Amino acid sequence: MANDLTIYWMRRDFRLRDNPALDSISGPVLPVFIRDFAVDTLGAAPKFRLARAIEQFSKNLSDDGGQLLLRSGDALEVLQDLIRETGATRVVWNRLYDPSARTRDAAIKRALKDEGIAVESFNAHLLFEPWTVETGTGGPYRVYSPFWRAVRNRDVASVSAKPSLQWPAHYPRSEALRNWGLDTAMNRGAVVVAPHLLLGEGAAASRLDQFLERKIDGYKADRDQLHLDACSGLSEPLSLGEIGPRQIWHKAWAAMEAGASGAEHFLKELVWREFAYHLMFHTPRILTDNWRDGWDHFPWQGAGEASRRWQQGQTGVGVIDAAQRELYVTGRMHNRARMLVASYLTKHLMVDWRVGLRWFEETLVDWDPASNAMGWQWVAGSGPDASPFFRIFNPETQAEKFDREGRYRAFWLDGDGAAAFHEARPISWQIEDSAAQMISLAEGRTRALAAYETVKR
Repeated sequence: MANDLTIYWMRRDFRLRDNPALDSISGPVLPVFIRDFAVDTLGAAPKFRLARAIEQFSKNLSDDGGQLLLRSGDALEVLQDLIRETGATRVVWNRLYDPSARTRDAAIKRALKDEGIAVESFNAHLLFEPWTVETGTGGPYRVYSPFWRAVRNRDVASVSAKPSLQWPAHYPRSEALRNWGLDTAMNRGAVVVAPHLLLGEGAAASRLDQFLERKIDGYKADRDQLHLDACSGLSEPLSLGEIGPRQIWHKAWAAMEAGASGAEHFLKELVWREFAYHLMFHTPRILTDNWRDGWDHFPWQGAGEASRRWQQGQTGVGVIDAAQRELYVTGRMHNRARMLVASYLTKHLMVDWRVGLRWFEETLVDWDPASNAMGWQWVAGSGPDASPFFRIFNPETQAEKFDREGRYRAFWLDGDGAAAFHEARPISWQIEDSAAQMISLAEGRTRALAAYETVKR
């Protein structure tokens, strides 16, 4: 093979357009996806969704005359093997920011450079690298509002076009995706969730355009309404890089300048994701431990009967059970519903936020490590919420506000959504459609506030 061959190591960047690693390549490129520990430790739904991303991107490459190579094993060893097989002199990738990926990538970069291989990494996953946003005193931000003000008027790199790529004359052996078994843990749910997926960069780009054309004006007012399809739906392709944040930013900014009333609020939600990565980079404990000091004394319970009923939509609280059914059928959950189920689990049921975090990690097709951790800790009270009030959402009053006519609850508890849930759920789940509440909402609130006061003292 040509000695100017570049190996492009893909991770969560399944797009051709606006892909800095690909844009840096002038000669032939060998795209490779490696199934290593980071893949094997994914939850069932994220792993299933990853398989669909690999499948779709492989098709896109094939249509362009290329091929996505699949290999499994230790990432460094796989890359070293491919370098020996192909004579490649350069390896590139787009950066990830979770602690384990950073540790792995730094070690691989050092090892390959020591062997005389040129190695470069790029930013494709974020608008702003976490270390480039600092407070006036030079430290990281801990509160969202000043973070938003700090980045709102920053220049964002322009979006690059789809590159004209050159492919190798011959490809090394590739493993077969079907042999990886990435769908296995989904069991019966794979068939149910599949029709709800938004696959590939073409579909993501079209969804963005449709959202900006039809929904952006009402976004701020309608986004919390549970029965409305008022959100962008881009968290799923964004999590796997089927669309880049710069693509979203520039189009939404243009919509704001054109007078779209909901555009700035939408941009704030995109920057909320940036803030999650900012926190994960600077305080990686947010993924596993209480972010705020003192919260290790809060008397949360571990996994048990309460969390089991919560997972299965058997709490007896309509909006909570409906939301869990939506998650189980579609692999996603409305953002307002995510806050409600998280508050109910951690406050009314007094179950540790990490139990909920792991459930979402297992069941969300738009799972994102930073957003998932920050979201759970923000709702639980142990995270970066600027408000000192111990936030406890009342799910019934929230449902009256954001599902006033009960359409969301009716669909998932009695309608077609309920039927799909019963089809998808594990057979071992014994579901009672009229489950009694485990604890009254008033009692749950009182108990949580008492626990909070004890911790404060």
